[in-house]
Amino acid sequence: MTEKVVINEVGPRDGLQNQPRVLAPEQRLQLIRALVKAGLPAIEVGSFVSPRAVPAMAGTDAVIAGLPRDDIYYSALVPNQKGYELAKTSGIKAIGSVIAASNTFNEKNIRMSSAQALAVVLDLIVQSRRDGIDSLVYLSTAWECPYEGPIESRGVMALAEQVFAAGATEVIIADTIGAADPAATAALMTTLVCEFGAARLTCHFHDTRGMALANVYAALQCGIRKFDASIAGLGGCPFAPGASGNVATEDVALLLQQMGFATGIDLARLVEAAELALELTGATGGGHSLRWLQRQREQGRLRSDKMPPSI
Repeated sequence: MTEKVVINEVGPRDGLQNQPRVLAPEQRLQLIRALVKAGLPAIEVGSFVSPRAVPAMAGTDAVIAGLPRDDIYYSALVPNQKGYELAKTSGIKAIGSVIAASNTFNEKNIRMSSAQALAVVLDLIVQSRRDGIDSLVYLSTAWECPYEGPIESRGVMALAEQVFAAGATEVIIADTIGAADPAATAALMTTLVCEFGAARLTCHFHDTRGMALANVYAALQCGIRKFDASIAGLGGCPFAPGASGNVATEDVALLLQQMGFATGIDLARLVEAAELALELTGATGGGHSLRWLQRQREQGRLRSDKMPPSI
């Protein structure tokens, strides 16, 4: 059997939250429908943060109310108790919370110490378990912090151990500012996989230094089989100086397909979703492979052989 790798699409949240052009909920839903049509099995659809802090995420409840199909693994980010209550009311089945491996980043990002931030995350895990909602925990700045520099792996390990002990469904190891390299990725992920197993770990890479795809490959070699990615490479954290876009979904999907992994993604329709994302946001560029994929389509070598899923 062909080995499966899951791509969790974070464009509708992480990709849009820092774009100059703010999309209305219906435009965000338009993008989500295109991603569903392309075969993305998991999508982060928004976040329940203050619209004053992140205007692009206003109306996430309306987005969730209009989501197509119910067999996609939809999730939303929540920063605190208020966000959790809003997420619970929306009916979303998985919530994400964040704690940085860097105390300084926690203080500047959410005005909490690491101990305070961990207490919030642990409480959200307990509540979500009680309410039958999956709890996904992001360990951000896992390799490097823009304020403190390189992060020691033992700190990341300690955080992972505590959130798993509390009942976290999954832990996402995040290279928030895109500072990791393949050797550093392999070192940290090998340690984490040996301790916790690969099945409960996901990697989240940014492409600030152009090494995100190489880091995906390094994590694959460690056994990781789930990755966050953002359509057309959109992204960049508004609270992380130096962070640029996420690794592009089209780049990760092409890499995995050429390596023989199964993703369930239709590359032809994924190109259409990337083009839509660029059109809606007014952004330029796209993933490293987008222009090549578009040329393949123009030459008749990239066609969808599947009937579009019902949405």
